[in-house]
Amino acid sequence: MNWEFPRRVVANIKVRNFYYLIAGILLALLFAVTHAWNGQSVVLPTLDIGAMSMDTQTVFTYVWHIITAENLIFGIAFIVMSFQSERSKIQFAAWMIAAILIVRLMVILGITALLDVSALTDTFIDTIAIILYVALIILGTTLKKKQTGG
Repeated sequence: MNWEFPRRVVANIKVRNFYYLIAGILLALLFAVTHAWNGQSVVLPTLDIGAMSMDTQTVFTYVWHIITAENLIFGIAFIVMSFQSERSKIQFAAWMIAAILIVRLMVILGITALLDVSALTDTFIDTIAIILYVALIILGTTLKKKQTGG
């Protein structure tokens, strides 16, 4: 069997944007796993079954898992985008994901402040994580294409 073709294909795959790779692996995929784990082990079991209708529990549970799925999709997207050489094709997607994350943070902070302003300190880790995530995305969008000698 000729192994030269697969070796050449793998040899030509290289990370073009380490910011996106870090955002995809270390943040988005990690967030997806920890969000799902935290939801299943801590948050969702504490729902007061007697005081809440089954419809409300169902909505709360699927909304929780929608965020988990979003994080997973963002992670996969950034991993794929980290290998792309054509920056213009991926920059719009990166900015859209950054915008979604900023809006997510505004909702977290806004609802928390509206319902219990003293609980804003509980959002510190989430806030730092989202700010770091968005910063990596913005850094990734500002990378210049390497100049080739000529």
